[in-house]
Amino acid sequence: MAYYRAVGNIPPKRHTQHRRDDGELYYEELMGEEGFSSDSSLLYHRNIPSTVSASRVWDVPDQATTPNHPLTPRHLKLHDLFDEAAVSAADVVTGRRLVLGNGDVRLSYAVAGQPSPWYRNAIGDECVYVERGAARVETVFGAFDVGEGDYVVIPRATTHRWLPVEDASNPLRVYCIEANSHITPPKRYLSRYGQLLEHAPYCERDLRGPSGPLLAEEVGAEATEETDVYIKHRGNGPGGVVGTIHTLPFHPLDVVGWDGCLYPYVLNIRDFEPITGRVHQPPPVHQVFEGHNFVVCNFVPRKVDYHPLAIPVPYYHSNVDSDEIMFYVDGDYEARKGSGIARGSISVHPGGHAHGPQPGATEGSIGVEYFDELAVMVDTFRPLELGEGGLAVDDGIYALSWSRGAGSVGRGHQGAGGAHSEG
Repeated sequence: MAYYRAVGNIPPKRHTQHRRDDGELYYEELMGEEGFSSDSSLLYHRNIPSTVSASRVWDVPDQATTPNHPLTPRHLKLHDLFDEAAVSAADVVTGRRLVLGNGDVRLSYAVAGQPSPWYRNAIGDECVYVERGAARVETVFGAFDVGEGDYVVIPRATTHRWLPVEDASNPLRVYCIEANSHITPPKRYLSRYGQLLEHAPYCERDLRGPSGPLLAEEVGAEATEETDVYIKHRGNGPGGVVGTIHTLPFHPLDVVGWDGCLYPYVLNIRDFEPITGRVHQPPPVHQVFEGHNFVVCNFVPRKVDYHPLAIPVPYYHSNVDSDEIMFYVDGDYEARKGSGIARGSISVHPGGHAHGPQPGATEGSIGVEYFDELAVMVDTFRPLELGEGGLAVDDGIYALSWSRGAGSVGRGHQGAGGAHSEG
């Protein structure tokens, strides 16, 4: 995110001496993308950031995938992945269950009741959507308090941890989008210098940067406290992902100041201003982020098509170049009885399969003026395969939901008030 910030104690000139009160130097670290040729930040540490006192293998949760073959649209019921006992023991990092993945992006789901270990994804950026609950996210750049509807964008190799707010009736539920690349706002919404343009559906005012700097003593830890950091990195494991645990002889919150254009930030989905038109607008108008070979879109409550002959639900479409993955967060899907789609569902519409509204939904949507829906969509430009989590909660019958003769399956596609899916 090319939006300059300066936080904490930094020297007036970069790459020059910066000393503490006792005369010792702080250690300057450049955290940058694309080999010194893209966005970066400079962080000033109390300790040498390269220091490691021990290392061992971390057995990353199962990253193996199974091809979607024969080609099949699917309904995955994410809320069935975790029972109450699993929630109380799980954390956002080690408790993730892989739902779908390919060589560009992995989609996981976690319901967490425990603090996560310190964690660093050395493969790519992460975009974590908070479906329900609340948490504090502590990073070497500072901290965030996050809650329902927040996208938390965390640059590659940022050391951080998740601390859920304890609430048994409303546990922390997160949808994790892990890239093998960087995740940014869509290029068409940015000036050549990186400013969000006037036609963009959100702007810099909507972004929350971390409050900080945050130091060990501010979280009740000793600066010299030995700490494990879990690192996800490239290797020859399933999906090309392996893990290592580095032990540091100090606490990772040792950054006294930083400046630059690379840092974690938060955007709440409710600050996304929908783009509407007289006739049905295609999914790219809902785009919020992009990575290499995938995009992230969100569908928010909005006024819909206002041409006098408009059909508000989408036309049938064949995804020639992409798999379309819709995560249903909120909205009224009662009119879709029999299809099984509800809050916490994922629909998988693979490239090569023409999909669209359920039987009866097109006619039923005519005259609707407002859609009350909340959904997060990921479109990929290479086929997605099913992770162990996706295989575990596939309903097995969704492919029949467009068949008029399939009994109760597929009756209607939009919910009361117009909730629907671009699929």
